[in-house]
Amino acid sequence: MAKYRQVHVEFWQDGFVLDLTPEEKYFYLYLMTNSKTSQCGIYELPKRIMETETGYNRETVDKLIHRFEEYGKISYHEPTREIMILNWTKFNWINSPKVTSLIKKELESVKYQGFVQLFITKCKEYGYGIDTVGIDLGEEREIEREVEEEREVEVKNIPFSEIIEYLNSSAGKKYKASTNKTKTCIKARWNEGFRLDDFKKVVDTKTKEWKNDSKMSQYLRPETLFGNKFEGYLNQESQKETGDAYDHMF
Repeated sequence: MAKYRQVHVEFWQDGFVLDLTPEEKYFYLYLMTNSKTSQCGIYELPKRIMETETGYNRETVDKLIHRFEEYGKISYHEPTREIMILNWTKFNWINSPKVTSLIKKELESVKYQGFVQLFITKCKEYGYGIDTVGIDLGEEREIEREVEEEREVEVKNIPFSEIIEYLNSSAGKKYKASTNKTKTCIKARWNEGFRLDDFKKVVDTKTKEWKNDSKMSQYLRPETLFGNKFEGYLNQESQKETGDAYDHMF
């Protein structure tokens, strides 16, 4: 059976949508209509899939996710790679036993129970009736709590300050380790298995190459150095000359 997602014609006249950039409109529409979407508005969507289907690179995907989280439109749970469209229930509720049954089935497969709890809260807030007796929240919630605790410990062990201090010292910059964008880039690379020495090597390599280049020195910044080109920079041979610096940017 074919699967469809409806987008109301007034979507394009919505005040929020009107203020979005073309890139944001495309991404927002993608989140509501991609093949992974569900009736409850919670679904698993790995960033790798987003990159493939939208054509955006990882840095752009991360940027857009963060932006829509700030807008209060979505929430993305990194450990389970699940996304929740926060106002989906409000505008897509269908009061039908068949649909309600489908939603309950979908909720039972959601890994991050925080999303399930939020969904139920929103249903009550909007006056939607849904029987939650059959939805197991106990054991899975405990498992999720353990995952979250492990995740918090892992994040605490990431040397954000040491990495940024090394960059600032080497490149003569004044970046802050507390900036969300900076922490997101570093955390993404750390989760891929790269460690402190790798970050320092990338900083050393690109600082030597770009620092005295008036055009390239501006790219001695966290989002460029620690973005999706990180592994390439890490394996790059140090150059004595900067004449071909642009070749390593794209």
